[in-house]
Amino acid sequence: MSPLPPAGEGGSAGGTPLVKLMAELPRGPRRDGAFALWLTVRVAEDLLLVPPIPERAVRRRVAALEHRLSSLVLPAPLRRALVAALTELGGGEAGRERAALVLQQLIAPAREVLGADAGEALVGAAKRARIEHQR
Repeated sequence: MSPLPPAGEGGSAGGTPLVKLMAELPRGPRRDGAFALWLTVRVAEDLLLVPPIPERAVRRRVAALEHRLSSLVLPAPLRRALVAALTELGGGEAGRERAALVLQQLIAPAREVLGADAGEALVGAAKRARIEHQR
């Protein structure tokens, strides 16, 4: 669903490094955190689609994301950031703007909990979201 090119086609979507990180992490809260970030990045990137997806579909995707995240054991800083991200994604206006903002706000908690690789993955996703938003 992401408008961003796959890894072999000129870039890597924000979630690709997170998938690699998940494979490296042992089971537990940190791995669940990487999975939660990956899911959130996917939903945020879907807001960048042209033409935009209907608001009703956005609400359903955010509700599904919230339901899935509720079953994961997440480190506290990441849990708080994801709750804020869900609130922002569920807002009613300007989806393209929200996507870039949400991804930007997840960078610091991702670095704190999962390390520099996760932070850099989100930096790249946020940059691509800002570029897509400006188009």
